[in-house]
Amino acid sequence: MLAQVDFGAVEKQIPNFKFAGGDLGQIVSDALPYFFGAAGILLLLYLVWGGLGLMLSRGDPKAVQAARDKITGALIGFVIVFTAFWLTRIIADILGLEPIKNIFK
Repeated sequence: MLAQVDFGAVEKQIPNFKFAGGDLGQIVSDALPYFFGAAGILLLLYLVWGGLGLMLSRGDPKAVQAARDKITGALIGFVIVFTAFWLTRIIADILGLEPIKNIFK
């Protein structure tokens, strides 16, 4: 399936994204900033959705609990993404993986 993907077309659609070398490690290194960015945006939207749900619940206990669950889920997701980011950086430092260390500079 991977062989059927037109990588040239994908490179044109995403700025600064190159399939240089074509190996899986390089593809993951190039995609990593986009994954973390998308996760951050989704977490923010989920947190705002929970906040709006809390404001619009009008004291209904079920609606308040549902909104609190969304906010709690968003905060747990933030901790997971934050931890994943720093674990990636620490592992890259330990193993000397320069492309990953330089991703977010």
